[in-house]
Amino acid sequence: MEEDDGHRLLITRYRPRGVSKEAETWDEWRPELGPSAELLSLFKGKVGEGIPWGTYRQRYLSEMRGQKEAIEQLAKRVAAGETITLLCASTCTREARCHRSILRELIERKAGSSA
Repeated sequence: MEEDDGHRLLITRYRPRGVSKEAETWDEWRPELGPSAELLSLFKGKVGEGIPWGTYRQRYLSEMRGQKEAIEQLAKRVAAGETITLLCASTCTREARCHRSILRELIERKAGSSA
C-alpha cells in the first residue's frame, strides 16, 4: 500500500480467502470487473490446456462490453483527476499479463475521450 495509491479498487471475481474485513487493503471490491470464473479457469489451464494471452484478452474485452457503465464511471473519476489503483490477487505479480492492464487501457481510453 502506497500513500499515492488513491482509491484502491479490487477487481477479482472472488474475494480473497483468508483476508478478514479488518485486514482488507482495498477501498472497494468490484467482482463484475474481474474475468468470469469460466474465462479464468480456461486461462489458468484448469479446464483443458489453457488459452493463450491473446485469446484471453479478446474474451475479457468481450465480457467487459457488458460493464460499459462501470467503466464509464471509473473513467469520469480518472478524467477528474482521481487516482485509482487496480488490484488483483496477490498471486498475480505480472501486470502485463493480468486483466488489470486491459481494464486500465479501457478506463484510460474512455477518460481520454471524455476529457
